[in-house]
Amino acid sequence: MSKLKFAVLQFPGSNCDRDCEYTISSVMGHEAKLVWHEEHSLAGFDAVIVPGGFSYGDYLRSGAMAKLSPIVQELVRFTQDPKKLTIGICNGFQILTEAGLLPGVLLRNTNLNFVCDTQYIMDVSSSETPFNSKVNGVINAPIAHFDGSYYIDEAGLEELKKNGQIAFRYCDSSGDVNNGANPNGSVYNIAGVYNKQKNVLGMMPHPERNSEKVFGDATGKMIFDSIINFYS
Repeated sequence: MSKLKFAVLQFPGSNCDRDCEYTISSVMGHEAKLVWHEEHSLAGFDAVIVPGGFSYGDYLRSGAMAKLSPIVQELVRFTQDPKKLTIGICNGFQILTEAGLLPGVLLRNTNLNFVCDTQYIMDVSSSETPFNSKVNGVINAPIAHFDGSYYIDEAGLEELKKNGQIAFRYCDSSGDVNNGANPNGSVYNIAGVYNKQKNVLGMMPHPERNSEKVFGDATGKMIFDSIINFYS
């Protein structure tokens, strides 16, 4: 297959943009281009990564200011095409919820501390999606967030379950979902969700940070393998 072209969005305060660019280009062997937040077009791109960091310093609310950027307005249009994939990681997840592209909100961690650790998550999708076709077993992904507690009301949670929109849940090393494995107080141990069309994924853990065995664990690469597989 020909090389895919990924846009990696950049905002003032992004700090995981280069990690994502490296993962796509050097690990996955495809093309990645950094796209500044003031740009107005995503023409020619196959997929978009909204990376982690502290867009606009998170001064108002995580992701709230970034959603007003011209490139996010273009991203809203981009996601209308079911053949185009978007993944938002950590702050990128927050931006996608603020922009209305994903349901729910991200609140301050219930322990009121910044959490920097590794955390197991498991795919709980009821069917194959563009993001999980190559996921096998649990992923031990790094986490680094202060506002990572996913919240949605009871009616919304039931809607997520009904539509198969819950992508990942926090778990222990054996895949058991329990309160002890929940690092931030997220409702239902939710670590990632899809939009209804399943072409947009938001997740708090960082799969780009464990996509090479040199880091001790490369299970995060399975998500990027799945994205590549979708286009093949």
